[in-house]
Amino acid sequence: MKNRLLYLLIFIFALSGASAAEIGPATRAEIARTLSRIVSREVSGGYQKPEPITVRVQGVKASRRTVRIYASIGLSYYPFREANTRAMRDSVRALLPAEFRKAQVELYTDNREVSELIPLACRDASQVRRLVEKRKLVLFTNRSERPLVTRLSTAVPTPAAGLAGRHIALWQSHGRYFDQPENRWRWQRSALWQTCEDLYTQSYVLPYLVPMLENAGACVLLPRERDVQRHEVLADNDAEREYTEQGAWGPGGTGFAHRRQVYLTGENPFREGTTRRIRSVTHRPSGEAEWRATIPERGEYAVYVSYESTPESVDDARYTVHHLGGETEFAVNQTMGGGTWIYLGHFTFAPGRQRIVTLTNRSRRSGRLVSADAVKVGGGFGNVARTPVDSLRQPGREYVAETSGYPRFCEGARYWLQWAGFPEEVYSPKHHKDDYKDDYMSRAHWVNALLGGSERLPDSTGLHIPLDMALAFHSDAGVRDGDGIVGTLGICYTREHGGKFAGGADRYRSRDLTDLVQTQVVEDIRRTCEPEWQRRGIWNRAYYEARIPGVPTMLLELLSHQNFADMRLGQDPRFRFLVSRAVYKGILRYISSQYGLSEVTVQPLPVSSFAAEFTPDNRVRLSWQPTADPLEPSAVPTAYVVYTRRDDGGFDNGRRTDRPELTVEQEPGHVYSYRVTAVNDGGESFPGETLAVCRVADERGRVLVVNGFDRVSGPESVRCDSLAGFRMDLDGGVPDRMDISFIGPQRVFDVAQARCNIDSIALGACDRSYETDVIAGNTFDYAALHGRSVAAAGYSFCSASARAVEEGRVALDGYDAVDLILGKQRTTPLGRGLGDPSFETFPKALQIPLRRYLSGGGALFVSGSYVLSDLLKNAAADPSGRAFAEEVLRCRLDTCRESGTGRIRVVTAHPDFSRGEYRFNTAYRPDCYVVERRDALLPAGDEAFSVMRYDDDGGTAAVACGAAGRTFVAGFPFETIRDGLQRDRLMRDVLAFLLKEQLK
Repeated sequence: MKNRLLYLLIFIFALSGASAAEIGPATRAEIARTLSRIVSREVSGGYQKPEPITVRVQGVKASRRTVRIYASIGLSYYPFREANTRAMRDSVRALLPAEFRKAQVELYTDNREVSELIPLACRDASQVRRLVEKRKLVLFTNRSERPLVTRLSTAVPTPAAGLAGRHIALWQSHGRYFDQPENRWRWQRSALWQTCEDLYTQSYVLPYLVPMLENAGACVLLPRERDVQRHEVLADNDAEREYTEQGAWGPGGTGFAHRRQVYLTGENPFREGTTRRIRSVTHRPSGEAEWRATIPERGEYAVYVSYESTPESVDDARYTVHHLGGETEFAVNQTMGGGTWIYLGHFTFAPGRQRIVTLTNRSRRSGRLVSADAVKVGGGFGNVARTPVDSLRQPGREYVAETSGYPRFCEGARYWLQWAGFPEEVYSPKHHKDDYKDDYMSRAHWVNALLGGSERLPDSTGLHIPLDMALAFHSDAGVRDGDGIVGTLGICYTREHGGKFAGGADRYRSRDLTDLVQTQVVEDIRRTCEPEWQRRGIWNRAYYEARIPGVPTMLLELLSHQNFADMRLGQDPRFRFLVSRAVYKGILRYISSQYGLSEVTVQPLPVSSFAAEFTPDNRVRLSWQPTADPLEPSAVPTAYVVYTRRDDGGFDNGRRTDRPELTVEQEPGHVYSYRVTAVNDGGESFPGETLAVCRVADERGRVLVVNGFDRVSGPESVRCDSLAGFRMDLDGGVPDRMDISFIGPQRVFDVAQARCNIDSIALGACDRSYETDVIAGNTFDYAALHGRSVAAAGYSFCSASARAVEEGRVALDGYDAVDLILGKQRTTPLGRGLGDPSFETFPKALQIPLRRYLSGGGALFVSGSYVLSDLLKNAAADPSGRAFAEEVLRCRLDTCRESGTGRIRVVTAHPDFSRGEYRFNTAYRPDCYVVERRDALLPAGDEAFSVMRYDDDGGTAAVACGAAGRTFVAGFPFETIRDGLQRDRLMRDVLAFLLKEQLK
């Protein structure tokens, strides 16, 4: 019996060896070529010149039952899913000798069988549950009874299928740092294509990605300043004028104190002050702390609080922020996050001394400790001063510690973390000798400092914040020959600490996160605007930011900030929104998979077709339409929230409605503004445009303000054999609300300089005059600005989006006059223009109701930079635009030119128009978008005449026509007249002319 078993084993061994020998070099080479082709095709997206990925077959173990193929790391760059993994195995099986065609094929790369590289979110949910139940799979979860911050004053329900209760560490790459060898502050990356990476990635993270995650319910923490407000105001319990208290407060432990204007190495403001304490009660509060501050100017400010965390701390400290929109209450979990700045939100404040924040001792549990320390309002300027280390100082030279002199949001993490109270081992692991390395190393150590003491890092000291993941948002260096796109790279690391996180979760959860985010980004870009967007693969490499954090972490290298083909898309706000939404969705799917949720709900897109009109009983009916998301079937609204602003106040905490309409009451004589968000189980959308309404008590008539300015876009781009770049002089584009990444116009357009390694003369080199400035864009809030001038002239007004007029949801004929806002509306492509362009000034659907309205005796005021030049752009192929201009608007185009001085003067002797001068904005400013070009017009018809001329070249700035269906057309945007008295005067004159006949 023993001999038979021995012979059988020898036979099987021999057969196995013979089989392996039969899968020879030629077959292995063909398998390698096939795998390389599959991976390269996925990475390139079908691009004509794909970035080649070489996969090598490094070993084969084969039997008739199983063929195991061990491939090089290149195979791991592929985004494995159930379906494509089966297809890949089938492709390999087809290449095997006949005797192995029925064998099970296993493919190994990056130390794993490829089925193990399928993200949990993409696997069969029941199989994942079984693995978890059998303890063969450990998910990365980090639970706490209550989140760090909960907003209580809100009409938005908790996102049950979103990210409620989850905590995310997120950072926007580099920042300005102190170069010790050169003894100067500098950017970490080159100034190219009108930005640098230190600022560029913030234009995704701050205005888009962070709010999307927060709208989904997450608490997001950043190691850099998130507020671009240049002012910073501090209020602290250690300063009598800034802090008062009522009740049985007593001394606490160490806390914040601002005792110096400049902080040197090792100086920690959170170790120089004290905190206050009081015991909590569950009923009516018996103690209150109040922080007061002097706000330097009206604006939006971030509000942060600090406190002390102890084992007895409450988990729901009740803070209230007092702002122009009212009062907003928060519950802050003081068992975590003590000793640093905790962000509550952004709020609008009026200038002057005022109450900012209050804190009571009410809690859901009595007898616990409530801590009061400091309040920070705004971002401010950097206050950490640096000098070279001793070894780099020149003998006999005196060195003075200096700050960056830049707003704090421009600086790297190393300086914010010192200002935020983190210990030196966190913000300076290189012991103050190398700020460049300290900056990127500190971000990783900061993650663990937040995490320490939580469920996933219980034996480490820290802030006890239960982080679920971390993401570093970068753009990559690199230039591709020709017009190729460099595209998106994902980086993770799985081999630290034996490949396990504390608690036993596999570090390949970092790869899950990386795959899901990168795949979502690439797929969304390919499906919407650029089918040839490159996927560069998933690198499992020991980058510091990926290696050190104790949570699943991804480095996203979105695109190349050096490459024109990438930045042609990357400079467009629409692209930034698209990418940020993709990153949010990838994060949502990753975190949901860790908490056992197989289905996710994506928050809706902003609503559209908004209208605000009077009802017959003089109330106001608000109506809007949901926006379908072709990429996400789940992003369907189930309710809406209407936010209200009265006069020059701020927006309130919102009012929920289940239908896409709401009727509201208003007091006469006040301008009410409204904006709407859509909500579902995944969270809250961004707000749509802001509309406004005012009923004047003794109205002279009623005006409809129509917002036709919804454009956001990148600057005009050019590409030919010898030149490439952005022509800000032709059209600088329109930022979405604001641009925090623009540093100056491009100077070098010579394609021959693409490979130049000298920044100042390389292709894309730009001016740096605006690198600390916030540049205004489209606020979507011009209905109120126009409306205030309408009301000042004695007229009531309503407002509507142009789309609501185009769809027939708003009728023009019920109004004495229409004020059409066109701003910088202009037909604009996205990227290289593969899709249909957007933002036409007068689409056919708008021309029809305007023509009908004016033919019935209506009156129209329209203003915009490209009011006629966009309408007539295709005049040779489509003469209908010229007919509309001459027959309806009663004017013709002279030319579209650079704006020059922006000065205009009234030249007509018509009695309705006051003689005088006006000036529209031609400079980059934080409070008004810039007008680079304006239309010069000519009257069309006997009763049309020039009203205003540009001061620099004498071109006609505005044309009026007194025939039936009166018109006033301005070739510049009314809202860019920065002087309010000038706006009121012009609106009064325009309405007096337009409505003269109706008022007789």
